Amino acid sequence: MLSFTHLQQRFPDKRAPQERAHDFREISKVQRPDMAEAQASRCSQCGVPFCQVHCPLENNIPDWLMLAAEGRLREAYEVSAATSTMPEICGRICPQDRLCEGSCVIEQSGHGAVTIGAVEKFLTDTAWAEGWVEPLVPVADRSGQSVGIIGAGPAGLTAAELLRRQGYAVHVYDRHDRMGGLLTYGIPGFKLEKEVVMRRIARLEAGGIVFHRGVEIGRDLAFSALRERHDALFIATGVYRAREAHVPGAGRPGVVKALDYLIAANRVGFGDRVPAFASGELDARGRDVVVVGGGDTAMDCVRTAVRQGAASVTCLYRRDRANMPGSAREVEHAEEEGVRFLWLAAPLAFEGAQGVSGEDGPVAAVLAQRMRLGMADASGRRMPEPEAESAFRVPAGLVIEALGFDPEDLPAMFGEPALRTTRWGTLLTKSGHATSLPGVFAGGDIVRGASLVVWAMREARDAAAEIDQYLRQAASRRLKEAA
Repeated sequence: MLSFTHLQQRFPDKRAPQERAHDFREISKVQRPDMAEAQASRCSQCGVPFCQVHCPLENNIPDWLMLAAEGRLREAYEVSAATSTMPEICGRICPQDRLCEGSCVIEQSGHGAVTIGAVEKFLTDTAWAEGWVEPLVPVADRSGQSVGIIGAGPAGLTAAELLRRQGYAVHVYDRHDRMGGLLTYGIPGFKLEKEVVMRRIARLEAGGIVFHRGVEIGRDLAFSALRERHDALFIATGVYRAREAHVPGAGRPGVVKALDYLIAANRVGFGDRVPAFASGELDARGRDVVVVGGGDTAMDCVRTAVRQGAASVTCLYRRDRANMPGSAREVEHAEEEGVRFLWLAAPLAFEGAQGVSGEDGPVAAVLAQRMRLGMADASGRRMPEPEAESAFRVPAGLVIEALGFDPEDLPAMFGEPALRTTRWGTLLTKSGHATSLPGVFAGGDIVRGASLVVWAMREARDAAAEIDQYLRQAASRRLKEAA
């Protein structure tokens, strides 16, 4: 260990921008074992491992880095998988620069962080290739009690695995025709190839978890009927209601929501027929594309537009680069692929062609204005303020709004007014993950608000432990009553 003193930080080689910009395969090349082991050996084995402290899953990062450095790859994988249900996915999509790697002690000392995410991805990909990933086998038979999980995203899948491991009958309900939630339909293949997600789901299905595809609770199946069917429920729907720009012209043809755009692109990648893509509505090919927003979803949109053959791609963000909420690495990748960033700029209107009155015509330009950063708000972030007389236009044949997501109105959707929410629309939970309804728990974005995949997994892990305790207590009560 401690080889950071003479070994430089090195990430896996990336495919050239001109090559990767024409397909949806992941941009990093396969890492060689000797390189992964060498990079793992850069870990300083801190007495207080801040990488672990700042990982939502509290992964035992120094331990599996040490094992990897020693060439004990199977043991390293097993330590990695002990606290994470899908380490190869976290290794690909976690913003390590804001979490574990951003907190790495040698990063703070100027040597460059250990490439934790790349090593984590390498270990689990190797485990799949070598057959080290064990089947999901319950530790006991508690199938007399069942759990219904609403939502098959990262929180739902994590809770399903952990509860099935305890032996419960687990049923997962999702509105889409494929499981995985945003892992399947929200994240493009160049960050997370879909085979990686599908093999995880296949493992869960082989382990006895029952997936109910294309079932929307409240429409196809009543929430009350679901409660009667299962001994406990876990709500992990995520947040999918897109925020809007609220500027003139927002309803024009050619102004679309980010998730609609990304879902269409991912479905096309699966080989599905997508009418809105076939008609050109959600296809960027040959168009000047403007993406409004600065998070990871905005980065997914600009890089997808590049791969669809857009004539130009521009990202419009109201703060500066240093205050962008998305991953700095994603911004770098986008710039390499030809995306133009307009920092400190916000839309005033989505305009039609000049000389065409009304708001029915297709979008032709974004009228924007320059911004500056003013005083900090309650969260500590400096608020953007408009610069006087700074309006300018950006040509746009397709505008994608990537402004974040809010919760859907679940009490109304489920027909269950007793399901209490916060003032932000997220589900209200007690000290842990129990909702206002007995036996109904919730976790992930529907409780936290829009957040990271790794936080959804952490919430699901904690909620699964609570559900397990709840079901054990219920079973104990029944045994006492029967006696």
